[in-house]
Amino acid sequence: MDIYLLILRLVHIFAGIIWGGGALIMEFFIGRSIAATGESGKEFAQYLMARLRMHRFMTAMALSTDLAGTLLYWHDSNGFTSAWMTSSTGIGFGIGAVFGLIAFVFGAIFGGTNAKLAQVGAQIQGKPTNEQFAQIQALQKRIKTVSPIHTYCMILAMIFMATARYLVF
Repeated sequence: MDIYLLILRLVHIFAGIIWGGGALIMEFFIGRSIAATGESGKEFAQYLMARLRMHRFMTAMALSTDLAGTLLYWHDSNGFTSAWMTSSTGIGFGIGAVFGLIAFVFGAIFGGTNAKLAQVGAQIQGKPTNEQFAQIQALQKRIKTVSPIHTYCMILAMIFMATARYLVF
């Protein structure tokens, strides 16, 4: 294995672990904790999104994962032209890639919506206006819609990526 492929694999795996792990932690623990802790949860979310810029970090990890994965698939498939693409391994990695790309799109929507929610929350002084309240409700509804899609596509992508070499189609 040459150094180029080694670096691509390491970037794909390392960034994928951070991206996937972050998505699961956000979905199953942090998001629920924010919702359950009222005002302190709001402050935590604002700090996480505005100060730490978590959505930007997660976007960088997602882009790194997808770019490295695309380049690895390109290499293994000889420029998307070889019979390897129709092998069980190629199909498994391809299915994982599709779920990864769906997770990327919905993750971008999720991250952007969370950032917007933190921005709206930071503008509120005391009780929110009717307009701010409506905006918050719309953003929360979008998060509740896209978050599970992002998370479960991420899980499926990880399953297919981890098992692609062992699948039989």
